Amino acid sequence: MILNLIILIVGFVILVKGADVFVDAASSLAKNFHLSKMLIALTIVAFGTSAPEFAVSIKAMISQTGDIVLGNVIGSNILNILLILGASSCIHALNVKSATIKKELPITMLITTLFIILINDVFLGNGSENMLTRSDGLIILLFFSIFIYYLFTIMKNKTDNNSDEDEKPKYNILLSFIFTILGIICLVFGSNAVVDSASEIAKIIGVSERVIALTIIALGTSLPELVTSIVATKKGEYDIAIGNVVGSNIFNIGIVLGIPITIFGSIHHITFNSIDLLIMILSAILLFLFSFKDHKISRKQGIIFLIIFIVYYTHVILSSL
Repeated sequence: MILNLIILIVGFVILVKGADVFVDAASSLAKNFHLSKMLIALTIVAFGTSAPEFAVSIKAMISQTGDIVLGNVIGSNILNILLILGASSCIHALNVKSATIKKELPITMLITTLFIILINDVFLGNGSENMLTRSDGLIILLFFSIFIYYLFTIMKNKTDNNSDEDEKPKYNILLSFIFTILGIICLVFGSNAVVDSASEIAKIIGVSERVIALTIIALGTSLPELVTSIVATKKGEYDIAIGNVVGSNIFNIGIVLGIPITIFGSIHHITFNSIDLLIMILSAILLFLFSFKDHKISRKQGIIFLIIFIVYYTHVILSSL
């Protein structure tokens, strides 16, 4: 018990410090290469913080537990918007750029809608069961490739540059790469340490594995996004805070779900609650509407996100008891 508590504390320290280094390094990369911070957030930051979800999905597909893959993706995407952006915007209103509202957020809604259509074989396709096949995985990857093409277009044209070019980077190019990699390692290692130690402590005090899976494990894989976005918000790096979440949600469907299904095959006998899918698409739509209105996510809107999160998660826990 004492050892697990020590690991838990050390894990959180590594997680927070790793996020601190990661945000500074990502910001320095953008400045060194004269690229927008949003582009860095949508790629390196988003992929780095999605590493735990990707590892869980690969392990789950090998173990033939497809529901864990889907729960991982659905749960993470809901948490990313409702909890992470909700908490971040309560610290400070998050400014959202026009390009994000016109391009990245619609892409998020489209890929989320695509996922919901592909998974609803019984309701939409008159199938005998809900399932995701290898061909569905290829469709997801094809759509994801459009997003990658869009990112390369931004990088090539540098259309999203701003006054950040005049700011001096904290690290040079070499140190930016080194600290970015180090930050990702700390985020993954720290989140794993927190999840594993918290799970052991919960078992020792008598909490059921089902409740552990719905709380500690689900929240644990989203810890890198949560800590990174909060740290970025405190540093005034709002593009990184928002781009981290938007990019992670797209990566979660495109990579975390698309690659394992394409490699390992189909997921059969899918059991999911329609409320989960409804909250998943609703959170993406609300993010777009809130951003579109004032080009920012205010503290009041962040509180709305958090209220929806609390109500939804209360329902999930109560319905599982």
